[in-house]
Amino acid sequence: MRHAIEAVVADAIAAAVHSGELALPYVPEATVERPRDPSHGDWACTVALRIAKELGRNPREIAEVVAAHIPHNDLIASVEIAGPGFINLRLSNAALQRVMRDAREQGADFARSDVGEGRTVNIEFVSANPTGPMHVGHGRWAALGNAMCNVCEHAGWKVTREFYVNDAGNQMDVFGHSVALRYLELLGVPIVMPEASYGGAYVRDIAQHILDDEGDVWRDEDEALRDAHFRERGLEAMLVRMQELCERVGVPFDVWFSERSLYERGEDGASPIERMLAALQEGGYLYEKDGATWFRTTDFSDDKDRVLIKADGTYTYFAPDIAYHLSKFERGSEFLVDIWGADHHGYVPRMRSACEALGHGGGFDVVLGQLVNLFRDGEAVRMSKRTGEMVTFEELVEEVGADATKYLMLNRSTDQPLDFDIEVAKKQDASNPVYYVQYAHARICSLLRKAGEAVCQGDVCQGDVSGDTLDPLGLDAADLGLLADPSELALARTFSQFGEVVEGAAHDLAPYRLTRYAEELATGFHSFYTRCHIIDPAVPELTRARLYLADAARSVLALVLTLLGVTAPERM
Repeated sequence: MRHAIEAVVADAIAAAVHSGELALPYVPEATVERPRDPSHGDWACTVALRIAKELGRNPREIAEVVAAHIPHNDLIASVEIAGPGFINLRLSNAALQRVMRDAREQGADFARSDVGEGRTVNIEFVSANPTGPMHVGHGRWAALGNAMCNVCEHAGWKVTREFYVNDAGNQMDVFGHSVALRYLELLGVPIVMPEASYGGAYVRDIAQHILDDEGDVWRDEDEALRDAHFRERGLEAMLVRMQELCERVGVPFDVWFSERSLYERGEDGASPIERMLAALQEGGYLYEKDGATWFRTTDFSDDKDRVLIKADGTYTYFAPDIAYHLSKFERGSEFLVDIWGADHHGYVPRMRSACEALGHGGGFDVVLGQLVNLFRDGEAVRMSKRTGEMVTFEELVEEVGADATKYLMLNRSTDQPLDFDIEVAKKQDASNPVYYVQYAHARICSLLRKAGEAVCQGDVCQGDVSGDTLDPLGLDAADLGLLADPSELALARTFSQFGEVVEGAAHDLAPYRLTRYAEELATGFHSFYTRCHIIDPAVPELTRARLYLADAARSVLALVLTLLGVTAPERM
């Protein structure tokens, strides 16, 4: 709808320029936006304010010239000049009824746009150490990244979803040794767990699985060989556990990238890290100092240069990170988006410097997010009742469900800490926002089933019933011109805003805005349901039109929930 309104205004501006009433050598853009105060109309154009200085004329006078060239049409009911020169536009009932039809007919493609122009973006939204279960912070990033990918795809981007597995470094050796010690303990061998070891119950579970699978063949094996074997078996077990959890909660990934692969040499004899270093060297960005190799990040946006190779010849954490981001560009992504914890904010400038040095300036962005604070009836939750350890993402999902977990993880801007109350998430009433939205969808499905039963009796409108839902053919002939109640038109106005919500959420990487929209849409439907007698055998044509609107609301609610990564239940 926005583009249609802009086209009308653009024609009016062009007509004013071509007639000489606006003495400009070009035709200004006809950008429209939502007024802050809805009482001012549905759309506002500020072109008069933008060109007033250039023309040396009063902006209200310019606005009146443009408004005079807006012809009578079936989209715009009224044009008003307000304030210093705003052109306020109010949609006609016919335009809103067109939105109703678009919402229902387009289904999952409603408000789909091509603002992304098919450009490729890699969104890396979970980065986890396979040395322990995913924590609730990982869960927030999983929900956020999944919704972000969905929204960007709906806005015309080609998205790659990536999980970064931190499977390199000393932590993996410690993990392997910890599993090996628990294995020996299960065999009755006295052990002493080092202070730096991993002591969670899951380590013992992995050791038991290996014992069941391989027996006691590793009891007397060389410690280094045993630790290496148990490191690989432990990695395999934890990776499978993470993959199964992500699949269970409906968060898919296209790529599970192994950090370890950055150190492995390819057919050219060089590792990704070595190829990255060669590229920086060729660009003149490396230098030697105090026996170390430094990256001149101060040539870009960083506050100081950074070490990539320490004096002892080992890499800093920054080196494989640069190589990893370079690999994503080399795999065909034009843009990269990372989701990091807020404690990594100081890392952003140096990674931007690296991307720019490697020829990808402007192609890297980071979403920083705060962690999750768990509560139960207002009391902070630190430990799992079951294990006595931290509450994991998996345990949270098991208790409250995947839908409630993901929705509530998205219900607040990522730059704010999230207070997640487990008991609120389990409630089945309007105080739980995910239940409130899903109930609106289920309520519409129930309404359509009821209408379908009436169709079978020939009481309401003609059409076929397929399964539990009213066949769309029964509503195609609905006369939407009958829909003029304020609650009906308000619901259509909410539909008309969805395209802007999606495009804005994609542009700003802020899918949490869809939760606000979903709740507003649910409220709009409940208001319509309460105010209007939807199924009334005495007025079959109005019934048909109102069922059409209800089905349109169902379709948009289902789409919003899908983009959020949440199911749209038909019964609750």
